[in-house]
Amino acid sequence: YVTPTSRLEFLLGKQIPYVGMGLISFGVLTLMDVFLFGVPIKGSGLMLLACAVAYITAVTGIGLLISSFTSSQVAAVFVTTIVTILPSIQFSGLMQPVSTLEGTAHWMGVFWPTTYYMHASVGAFTKGLTATQLVGDFLALVAFFPVLTLLATAALRKQEP
Repeated sequence: YVTPTSRLEFLLGKQIPYVGMGLISFGVLTLMDVFLFGVPIKGSGLMLLACAVAYITAVTGIGLLISSFTSSQVAAVFVTTIVTILPSIQFSGLMQPVSTLEGTAHWMGVFWPTTYYMHASVGAFTKGLTATQLVGDFLALVAFFPVLTLLATAALRKQEP
């Protein structure tokens, strides 16, 4: 990067628009779930929103980390697609519960943000889980942001003009 700002400011400036777009998507999809498909939020809607914000910052943090290592935008998009979609489907509990995974697959599920957001989403929509019951998922999601941001900041190289 070539800018008078710090590495952290540069990365957060790149991340903010994507977090905003993610929140708009969350809002539209949640309204569609409730009003178009008739799926009520039985649990804590406020905690679902908090988990969504934390999840969006976590997954955009993964994108920042990957973009710190890649040299072009095309490469970053390609690598991010491969690195995020496959683990989100295979190891997050979408196909089978994380508790049934063994070895490396289990640990990938434990250390993947989609696992916690999926549990929070299902818990808030269908199981009627309260904010207290979802706080563990929220805290796990919040923990991803500083770790990923620190790694991305350390990996970002300053380019000479």
